[in-house]
Order: sequence, then structure tokens, then C-alpha cells
Amino acid sequence: MSSAFHRRHFGKTSLHHILATSISSSALLSNVKSHAMEGSIYRVAVVGHTGRGDFGHGLDKMWQKVSNTKTVAISDSAGMEHAKRRIPGVEAFDDYREMLRSVKPDIVSIAPRHVDQHHAMCMEAIHNQVKGIYIEKPFCQTPSQADEIVTGCHQNGVRLAVAHRNRYHPVLNVVKDCIEAGEIGKPLEIRARGKEDQRGGALDLWVLGSHVLNVACFLAGDPISCQGQLLQDKRLCEQRDVREGDEGVGLIAGDELHTRYEMSSGIPLFFDSIKNHGVRSAGFGLQVVGQEGVIDLRMDREPMAYIRKGNPFQPTTTPSSWQPMSSAGIGQPETIQGLGSYISSHQAAGDNLVQAIQLGRQPMCDASQGRQTVEMICGVFASHRQGGASVQFPLENRENPLS
Repeated sequence: MSSAFHRRHFGKTSLHHILATSISSSALLSNVKSHAMEGSIYRVAVVGHTGRGDFGHGLDKMWQKVSNTKTVAISDSAGMEHAKRRIPGVEAFDDYREMLRSVKPDIVSIAPRHVDQHHAMCMEAIHNQVKGIYIEKPFCQTPSQADEIVTGCHQNGVRLAVAHRNRYHPVLNVVKDCIEAGEIGKPLEIRARGKEDQRGGALDLWVLGSHVLNVACFLAGDPISCQGQLLQDKRLCEQRDVREGDEGVGLIAGDELHTRYEMSSGIPLFFDSIKNHGVRSAGFGLQVVGQEGVIDLRMDREPMAYIRKGNPFQPTTTPSSWQPMSSAGIGQPETIQGLGSYISSHQAAGDNLVQAIQLGRQPMCDASQGRQTVEMICGVFASHRQGGASVQFPLENRENPLS
């Protein structure tokens, strides 16, 4: 085993310090972390919509655990009484615009899962001069919407973080080091899938694939191009198959899709999803396949990563077991107590956003990364419309290619 994977032993220290050091390559961040988490208390306002996106995966309650924050207001378009029940004791509104103008929060948590609400909510928060935004995934509907949000954040100094919570897991650094150190030999490809439940196909790509694509870009670099196909009942999709997708994602088509992305690292990324094809979410994640081994990553699971040594293309009678990968290295026990809940509850992402505001840097998964994921999804649609031809990034068509 390479000694490179024993150096990431964090010992018994605070989770805040661990995430500050492990999710950033900057030594400076770890040195100033203890000071950065002190000081101002940031006032948080939560935007939700009961019955239409609700409050995401706990994007309202997460702030009770995030350092240096205090929730002061909540809005619910379904009515003020709904808002009051969600977080008792804070100021409640039935209109998020009124809430932003009245409360003037420092941070806005944009919680609804319905994507078609995200752009308007982001722009309203930016115009009200907030310091930070934490937004449920998927980011927004189209590259053009993402362009406007990215520009608005840049011009107004707003730090925006997307709720791709797996991106904040410290084991990703161990995995990346492992790949670069040759622990699985030359990396050949990355294979990724969604949950492949009733949402299989384009909706799976939007709602769950966004997590996987974001992690894949961390490991394999920026996407250069993609080739993709959409299918309905095993035939190529036609215009008659285009429909409005659930959860406000916009126009989609098909119950199956297959795509290949060329990445800046030279490692191709494949994403596939077939409706009702998965087995209890077992496929939700990705595998990095190398000449001398495979690394498997499962989204929202703990341990998140495993490695199996040996040429995957040469069957052998010698047993080869999967070894877990922790923040301490290959086969090492996890030294960070409560890491799984710290990641899954969005506390890690929230702490990271607060650090970004305090230190004047971008969050770990920022608006540009959110835009990148949206483009990768729309790139599949663009390629399909062109008969499966390769399309380059950035996309020329900044709207939904199926429109």
C-alpha cells in the first residue's frame, strides 16, 4: 500500500477543522480556520414551498447545526401558517420576496426541489444583497439561467453553494490521490449511474445524476464534449416523446439514456440510466476503472468509497476483496466521528459556505460548478437532437435543446 494514503490522518479534532483542511488543498485555510469560524453571526432566511418542492432534504433545519448562523425568517408560498409550523419562533412570511426585503438576511437557503423556482429565487436574493446562498440541487433549468446567476453572484460578491453534499466528503481527496498515485494503474474510464427507479432516464439524470456528475468532474476534470442518446421503449426518442418533466426540470424525453463525456483528464465518463432498472438504489454512484483495479463510490453512503485491486479484465481464481477507503486512507478505520451525518445533514456544506463568506473565497461547490452540471445534462439533449453527434462545451444553445 502506498504511504501516500496514511498521511491523511486527522486525529481527534473538530469536524469543522477537519472539513476545512480536508476539502481544500490550501494549507492557508487550515491555518486560519480556527479564527475564521469566530466572529459575526450570519442571519439566515429560508425559502420553501410546501407541496411544490417543500424544503428539500432538510435545507431549513440544517442551519441549527451550522456554526456562526442564526435562522431569523422562513417563507412558504403555501401560506404563513405552513411556515410557522416548519420553524416555530422565527418570523414567517408567505412571500419570499417580501421576506428578503423586510428581513435583509445575510444568507438565503433556497430549499424547494422544484427547479423552475430556483432562478427567480436566486436573482431576488442577489438583488437584495445577500452575502451567501445555499441552493437545493439541481441548480437551475438551463445554461442561460445559470449564466445569469453566475454573473449576478460575481458582480455582487455573493457566495453561492449548490447542495451537492457528496462533494464535501473528505474521502474524495483520498480517492483522487489514490488515482494519481497509480493505486489502480492507468485509469481507463468512469462508469456512472443514477438510481434508475421510476425516474429512470432524463429525470434521473437531472435529479440524481447531478450529484454523480459533480463528483466525476472533481476526479476527472472539466467536460470537453459529450455524445448522448435518449430512448423510449427501446427506440430513439422523437419529438412526440418530449414532455414536461417532474420537479420542474423542464422538457425531457425518454425512459432510458446513454451518454459519454470526454473529460479534460483524458478519462472518459459514461452515464447510463434505465427506468426501473436499478436495485434499491444500488447503482447510484460511479466506478473508476483502471488497468490494475477499481474504485467504487456510492452517493449518500458511508463508507463512501471502496477499492479492489487486480486487473478487472482478467478473471482469476484468487479471491480479491473490496477494501473501504476512509479519510485516513485505504483500509483504515474512519477517524472522524459522526462524519456521515455531518455530510448528509448539509452541515459540512453550510460550514463551508460560512467559511467562504468570511475568507472571501468561493464555496467548495460553487455557482460555476452548478452551471457545469446543468450544461452536462443539457449536452445529452443537444447531442440527441443532432443524431448522437458530439457536442462541445460550453454549449452554443444556452436554452433547453429539447424546446
